[in-house]
Amino acid sequence: MKRYNTLVFDLDGTLLDTLGDLTDGVNHVLSRFNFEQRTQDEIRSFIGNGVPTLLRRALPVGVDDGIHTEALRLFGEFYMSNIKNSTLPYDGIQNMLRELSGNGYKIGVVSNKKDDAVKELCAYFFGDIFNGEKMRAVFGATGEHNRKPSPLLVLEAMRVLGSDKDETVFIGDSDVDIRCAENAGIDIICVGWGYRNADYLRSKGAKTVAADTNELLKLLTIGV
Repeated sequence: MKRYNTLVFDLDGTLLDTLGDLTDGVNHVLSRFNFEQRTQDEIRSFIGNGVPTLLRRALPVGVDDGIHTEALRLFGEFYMSNIKNSTLPYDGIQNMLRELSGNGYKIGVVSNKKDDAVKELCAYFFGDIFNGEKMRAVFGATGEHNRKPSPLLVLEAMRVLGSDKDETVFIGDSDVDIRCAENAGIDIICVGWGYRNADYLRSKGAKTVAADTNELLKLLTIGV
């Protein structure tokens, strides 16, 4: 069995259910252009590669770059003012993180969401876990160059935490996370409660998929 002392988590679909607020943000943008609204299931299928790609997928096919640029601006304004309307941690996440932190595990977060949004959400929902110096291991994307599946932010989180590849595991809910872990040269444990189901994740190469937080906690503390 392999055990880890450093745990780097994805955010959306892994720690937090952000689907409702993301859907509202996208549909706010679409309404401003009088475009057809999208369902939550559609938005779920678009999530994973960051907001620029989310909006590209949600906007009608063939819209020009100017509309996409304006859509990004409108989304950013609306979403940052409505970022916690319906977003909540998944069942058991807060207690799991407290237990892991209390037992000495080093914990980081790497997301394709914008960096300021990631830090705001982590401070609000997990302030007792990510505070002070520990917030230095919480990263959101600052551009396409470090957006997953790029390993740059995962490697930076490991550097901040003082961790090696063989003692670090990434925990995520998407094929993007699987590819990111591969690119970083570290193991991954996927979760089946997020925006992609277990069958899909296994079809993309996931070897271990936790069904709930109790199972994930056992995998992280007892070993894979």
